[in-house]
Amino acid sequence: MDLDVVNMFIIAGGTLAIPILAFVASFLLWPAALIKVYYWYWRRRLGMQVDYAEYEGYRFCYSHRGTPGTRPSVLLLHGFSAHKDMWLGVVKFLPKNMHLVCVDMPGHEGTTRSSAVDYSIEGQVKRIHQFVKSIGLNRKPFQLIGTSMGGNVAGVYASRHPSDLCGVTLICPAGLQYPTESKFVQRLRELEKAQDSDGIPLIPSTPEEMEEMLKLCSYVRFKIPKQILQGLVDVRIPNNDFYRECFMELVGEKSRHSLHENMHLISTPLQVIWGKNDQVLDVSGASVLAKAIPGSQVHLLDNCGHSVVMERPRKSAQLIMDFIIAQQNAAINSNKKLS
Repeated sequence: MDLDVVNMFIIAGGTLAIPILAFVASFLLWPAALIKVYYWYWRRRLGMQVDYAEYEGYRFCYSHRGTPGTRPSVLLLHGFSAHKDMWLGVVKFLPKNMHLVCVDMPGHEGTTRSSAVDYSIEGQVKRIHQFVKSIGLNRKPFQLIGTSMGGNVAGVYASRHPSDLCGVTLICPAGLQYPTESKFVQRLRELEKAQDSDGIPLIPSTPEEMEEMLKLCSYVRFKIPKQILQGLVDVRIPNNDFYRECFMELVGEKSRHSLHENMHLISTPLQVIWGKNDQVLDVSGASVLAKAIPGSQVHLLDNCGHSVVMERPRKSAQLIMDFIIAQQNAAINSNKKLS
């Protein structure tokens, strides 16, 4: 074989080997970095841009796609210890021309971390309202969607600022008095009696604890390599003190039942989505909301746990879109009758 051809193959092989070796090295040595690259890649592929907004010195980090149009804009609020990128799976199945905004909740990821008062549900509602005003999202009514802690915030927001919204979707929301206690709530009661704030299942500090948390939150059982579990832990550990402070505020007297105490004030069209196999917040909470708010649309998903938006992203997107379109059609029909 000609020497130049041999050299070409060697160079080509070396060129291919470099990214492969870099990937393997990242997977084995820096899994946390690989996870961040993964989110960056999916944001870019889905057309989500990251921006910042300020309100009186407080900074919000958010991602967004599209511009306001004929359909209402959509604001998505994530759950405890998560971040704006948890919605990427759902974003993938929503129309590309729809205006979407995913914000990091107070103290989470790129949003300012300040005093504990901001982590109470009332504090978070106040901050989210500031965010909405800072980007002009409430120039016309928008759809508000929240899951878990974000669902609690979204529900209380709807009770406080109904004129901002055309609809609200609560996915496995926290903040209710549940007729049936979940496995997670039972565990919290045990920790409360023992006065142990270090064993909170949603604040893992080892790969093993991370695996247990994922089993608690998800009905679907994923086989996750230990390196990835370690990466997930590495990303969270620097924030664990904050998560603990935030969590104690959320389960405190002021916030524990915030949604329950305010749900009778919700006049905005309401959609409730819940996994039937939720071990964190029992699905019986759906009946509490349905009873308190007549006309609510309730969807209970089979073979689905607490992490609905990650386990069933396509179904979540479909239900959300069906609800938004139904509200638009109802508004059009109402206007026709008035005219």
